Amino acid sequence: MPARKPEDCDLLLIEALHAGDLEAAVALYEANAIFVLQSGEVVTGRQAIQEVMKELLALKPKFSVEVNAVQSGDLALLRSQWSLNGVDSDGKPVSVYGKSIEVVRRQADGTWVFVIDDPNGVSRVS
Repeated sequence: MPARKPEDCDLLLIEALHAGDLEAAVALYEANAIFVLQSGEVVTGRQAIQEVMKELLALKPKFSVEVNAVQSGDLALLRSQWSLNGVDSDGKPVSVYGKSIEVVRRQADGTWVFVIDDPNGVSRVS
């Protein structure tokens, strides 16, 4: 299901991750989208983002999220507060939370996709 409004990008991404649907998760990104890792390293493009999402799916994540959007024309800035609960490869519980900053863009068909996704962006801002 495509995002019909900016904040749907986050909600649909979480829905795809809960379902273990890697393809649906990656489809929410532009072909040359940027994803910022927790380390601050930047990866570019769907193939690189797919690798990040594979690692995330290995945790069998369950998310909760609160999304706020500010839209101007075909661009929107999303700010989200999120938490994730999952299990690592040793079966140990994992709990992570953050405040993200994302930029999404309206496509020619009216749907929205991520251009920049920084899940921990607010944490890095001083």
